Amino acid sequence: MASARQKIESPCTDVCKIDPDTRLCLGCARSIDEISAWSRMTAEARRVIMAELPQRAAQLKHQR
Repeated sequence: MASARQKIESPCTDVCKIDPDTRLCLGCARSIDEISAWSRMTAEARRVIMAELPQRAAQLKHQR
């Protein structure tokens, strides 16, 4: 059986380009700190960030 750590959901879209103004990834809308800490975050911390991503993505799209 796979461990819970191996089943971590990720919003990564393999775009991995950081917007210089917002410092958010243009693919997934996470910050560099969030991306690097993702696998070490609790499930609740990841859920909080995941809930914020649609609004962040809309902000990024609007700025482009």
